[in-house]
Amino acid sequence: MIRRVEQIRHDLADHADADRAGQQQAYMKSAIPFRGVRLPDVRRLTRSALRDDPVLSQEDLVATVTALWDDASYREERYAALAVLHLPKHRRWRDLTLLPLYEHWVVTGRWWDLVDDLCTHALRELLITHPVEVAPLIRRWAHDDDLWRRRAALVCQVGAKDAADAELLSDVIASALSPPDELRHDFFVRKGIGWALRDYARTDPEWVRDFVQTHREQLSPLSIREATKHL
Repeated sequence: MIRRVEQIRHDLADHADADRAGQQQAYMKSAIPFRGVRLPDVRRLTRSALRDDPVLSQEDLVATVTALWDDASYREERYAALAVLHLPKHRRWRDLTLLPLYEHWVVTGRWWDLVDDLCTHALRELLITHPVEVAPLIRRWAHDDDLWRRRAALVCQVGAKDAADAELLSDVIASALSPPDELRHDFFVRKGIGWALRDYARTDPEWVRDFVQTHREQLSPLSIREATKHL
């Protein structure tokens, strides 16, 4: 595991671009510096490292991604952790035991590039395959005091298409809007609501039209604009 992680870090350093790194850090408002490696290249380098030193077990997978994420000196290392997690050949190990890891990444990632990637892939996958166990957690997160848990609950069905649970989507939006706190006005909550509705409109546009009409007084103009963008 250590050799694999060090290889990924070494390859990222070899492809560093200082000018791009500064631009990326400013754009992302990131406390963690960037190497300046483009995301497709991060993923390509990660796949290459794992071809030479493949992950052999769930324990090995967790150790690898945890080292990349928790000990990251550059933001691309967290992108690499997500890339390792999301590899199709690792799907057999992405089960309910990884939920605490996902939650840890949501609350420590704390920005849309990391949280959205995790939630619209690994968390969405787990929700679809284990709805009985995962949906109650998503409902709790929808009114959580932590902004990024709330954001995760809103966007975790983006891309689910016919597998999306409309009742759950309705519940999490209602929960995100109802707490008497300032988070319901946060940009990432309002934008997340709009994105989730816009995505589901591709599957059931009439449901989204009806939902927006019914909740027009509670939804922000941003959420409504995003939700109805393609209707």
